[in-house]
Amino acid sequence: MSSTISPLDFHAQALMLRAERQRLIASNIANADTPGYQARDMDFGKALQQATGALPVPGAMTTTHAGHMSVAAGAASDNELLYATGPQDSLDRNTVDLDRERAAFAENAVKYEATLRFINNHVRNLTEAMRNPSQG
Repeated sequence: MSSTISPLDFHAQALMLRAERQRLIASNIANADTPGYQARDMDFGKALQQATGALPVPGAMTTTHAGHMSVAAGAASDNELLYATGPQDSLDRNTVDLDRERAAFAENAVKYEATLRFINNHVRNLTEAMRNPSQG
């Protein structure tokens, strides 16, 4: 059963990270006029590798007892987020480049939608296989 769940796990992690990245980009756009605001972003590939267990999470605490709570997989801490640097310095030290943020927002939205489609297709295929066990 793990071979049928594994792709769903991967895409679920990717979906959560895409949603988190969308939140970060939206926050950057909302603070475009805030003096001194430093635009933030995440390294999506690295975050996905950490969330899926391909890379160790830096500074992660290990669970030593079954009753201990764990941090949500894929949740990026503040020290893992990256700071964006603007193409030119602004007088108010704000590093939000609205053109870059809008492009990143649109690109991330398209990739979020693609991930949803992967999940929907996988679930549809599993459902179809359960309805017609004699085929295949």
